[in-house]
Amino acid sequence: MAVTKELLQMDLYALLGIEEKAADKEVKKAYRQKALSCHPDKNPDNPRAAELFHQLSQALEVLTDAAARAAYDKVRKAKKQAAERTQKLDERRKKVKLDLEARERQAQAQGSEEEEDSRSTRTLEQEIERLREEGSRQLQEQQRLIREQIRQEHDQRLRGKAENTDDRGTPKLKLKWKCKMEDESKGGYSKDVLLQLLQKYGEVLNLVLSSKKAGMAVVEFATVKAAELAFQNEVGLASNPLKISWLEGQPQGMAGPSYPGLSKGSVLSERDYESLVMMRMRQAAERQQLTARMQQEDQEGQPT
Repeated sequence: MAVTKELLQMDLYALLGIEEKAADKEVKKAYRQKALSCHPDKNPDNPRAAELFHQLSQALEVLTDAAARAAYDKVRKAKKQAAERTQKLDERRKKVKLDLEARERQAQAQGSEEEEDSRSTRTLEQEIERLREEGSRQLQEQQRLIREQIRQEHDQRLRGKAENTDDRGTPKLKLKWKCKMEDESKGGYSKDVLLQLLQKYGEVLNLVLSSKKAGMAVVEFATVKAAELAFQNEVGLASNPLKISWLEGQPQGMAGPSYPGLSKGSVLSERDYESLVMMRMRQAAERQQLTARMQQEDQEGQPT
């Protein structure tokens, strides 16, 4: 029986990280803690996690059933004693075992022990088969609790995401730049370029380029914080700067054009304008270097 052979090779107490005398309550608690981290629903692409979850389930079934646990403990104890005897054998005793009478006596003793071990193993096999046929109520209950906890964690993440989007809904920004309808380069701003510029501030849920008016797009962020950072810091390409304005979800008390450090109504002096242009050029150069480095890393990572 494949399951039984697998069980005989494992230390179920060590697998769950509990003592041999652990009560059922401790067994269930240890199972929930370990099984939750390797549940297949949380690790869909990790076959090792699914295998470990299956082993933990077997351990729970055996150790929460009195008869099956007693049979397992008996087999485990016999294996432990046999290992201790083997460990104590030294070269001197191995030579003594060459004596015919000693070997005969040991053979008789081992025959008795092997028979007892065989009976214990058969008992454990029978108990595991019984658990399989009856279905483990303990396992079903613990797995129900784990599914419930996973669902609660999922709901909490959704609630947290909803809170971050503010009561006014998901934040949206309007982007404008100079572009003629016949310009195939779209003024230097394709959807991929815009995403690359904006995603560093946070998760972008959607980005739509206007099909009726050149040089305009709408971006939807997952959080107000991400939209706020993009509004305050993004200037776009030095050769064709972006004009960013709020469309939806603007935080209270926040207004003005998307010039970092300048409030609405500020008048740009020649020196200020020069500094602003230089800052944009530096940012554009940094972005171009980053893009080139990322493309180089992508090419190096591709199989030849």
